[in-house]
Amino acid sequence: MAGGSVRCARCGTTAEGETAPPTWLCSVEDGCRLHFCGECARLHIRAIESRLDSLWWRPPPRPAT
Repeated sequence: MAGGSVRCARCGTTAEGETAPPTWLCSVEDGCRLHFCGECARLHIRAIESRLDSLWWRPPPRPAT
């Protein structure tokens, strides 16, 4: 990804380096390339396999306080 680091479109986690790790998922939705970290991809694997857009997934987990 040119011009910066890769960020998870679901939870906001930032990948180290300028490319997504191999455990991350890349999806194109409405012409936009979205990356999802391994944790979010595992959490939503059934929706991903059903080809549902990420808007249909459950809300992202809230950070622990």
